[in-house]
Amino acid sequence: MNLIKPSYEIITPIDDPEEVKCLMRTIERVARTCYKSEDKIAEDSAEKMINNLIKRKHEAMIEFYDIIVKFTCDRGISHEIVRHRLASYAQESTRYCNYSKDKYDHGITFIDINNIFKLQIGKEFSHPISGNTKEIAEEDILYWYNEWYKAMEDSERHYHNLTNAYCPAQLARSVLPNSVKTEINCKYNLREWRHFFRMRCDAPAHPQMREITIPLLADFKSKIPIIFDDLSY
Repeated sequence: MNLIKPSYEIITPIDDPEEVKCLMRTIERVARTCYKSEDKIAEDSAEKMINNLIKRKHEAMIEFYDIIVKFTCDRGISHEIVRHRLASYAQESTRYCNYSKDKYDHGITFIDINNIFKLQIGKEFSHPISGNTKEIAEEDILYWYNEWYKAMEDSERHYHNLTNAYCPAQLARSVLPNSVKTEINCKYNLREWRHFFRMRCDAPAHPQMREITIPLLADFKSKIPIIFDDLSY
């Protein structure tokens, strides 16, 4: 069994300033068709144009550029990610990946939830049956994590028991929990990325979602500030 932290990788080369300039110029050229103002295109005109588009909420124009990000997260979070419709996805398949093979070191990788559990210390939660409330303490987190860890060990053992009994991976996967690691490539246009961040960085979003989306938004802001600077959480 292997435990890892969630992460992301920006696949589209927006680290390159020239790529970002190309992005900006593409959006500007498309947008100026609406106003027939192509004659106003200049070396430094794209940023001002795009800033005005966003201020006026004319965000349809920023749909003309896509960015791909690969998330490494748990299956539960990936189920929320694919709720975004204006997208293309390519995800690690539990049908075709047999985690009992040498390629996977005969083990299953899970997204470690311990840091998220620790964030709950000091919060109050209600008991599902009695309705009583309790403030979560460090010893509660130790119990939670111990129970979670044992559940991951159990699911891995049962998965291997099934595959060793000639059960195909696409059927053995039924014992895998939400915490199993998955990799998912997501392609959204810039307008959808703005919508994604508004939804997935907000306080009511799942804490495991915010664990990766807040750093990603900061990365987007540093690389394409004109399009994402106005977003907060």
